[in-house]
Amino acid sequence: MHARRKTHVSSTESTWTGMVPIDDTALAVTDTGGPGIPVIYCNGQFATQGYWRKVIADLGSGFRHITYDERARGKKSKTSADYSFEACVRDVDAVLAARGVDRPLVVGWSYGALIAAHWASRNPDRAVGAVLVDGAYPYDFLDEAAEQRIRKLFKRLNWFMPLLRPTGLTPRLTAEQMAESNIELGRISRVRELGPVLDNIAVPTWYVVASGKSFGSKGDEQERLRTSLDAVTAGNPNIRIHAKVASNHGSVLSKDFHAVAQAVRRITPDPTSTD
Repeated sequence: MHARRKTHVSSTESTWTGMVPIDDTALAVTDTGGPGIPVIYCNGQFATQGYWRKVIADLGSGFRHITYDERARGKKSKTSADYSFEACVRDVDAVLAARGVDRPLVVGWSYGALIAAHWASRNPDRAVGAVLVDGAYPYDFLDEAAEQRIRKLFKRLNWFMPLLRPTGLTPRLTAEQMAESNIELGRISRVRELGPVLDNIAVPTWYVVASGKSFGSKGDEQERLRTSLDAVTAGNPNIRIHAKVASNHGSVLSKDFHAVAQAVRRITPDPTSTD
């Protein structure tokens, strides 16, 4: 059983929305405020903070919810010269500092699960815990053929993605920038890279695992990635699997949001909830 750790919470009385500057850019942030444990949400690679709407509604006002759009994502976050993974990890600290939060519970989906895992691993004295939603799987899936497939995929998508950018549904990155980000994801997901990060996590961490394929995956590729969790949970008693749900990678936050909310509550229960 995980020992309960004291948390230090800075709160605001009402919801705040605004821009948080970092490096050469600024990020659109929403903070619901309130006295509850702060939860910061890390988005999928090209997703927006709106994806967390149902999870946040399920958790309710017993928690303080902090969401933000990464660089060049959404309608308001600004572009940058740096779209690297390390920049994304720095962005977590920038948002927390701007909102006066020292010790959050970090939740991430897909690419955001990797961000959350790295942040929790690097900040054992600050992280209350982590919930990793169908991501942060240590697996060697990237080879030369996979790189070529990724580049071709984003090149094909590039003809219509600019049409959707004014809506905030697609990022303001070029096809090449998106491909490079996806290839970097493959590199940092390798067993030799991600394995030590997960081994080093010293706070309660729950995985919510989806089923079936993800966008761009081939055959049972996504399910093979998920099998890597057997070694992860065997090697680190702080990491557990909360649930494997029926929805696929792309729909897990909209269809199985309750499972994600339950995983958050297993780390820090909401005293106002009867769940």
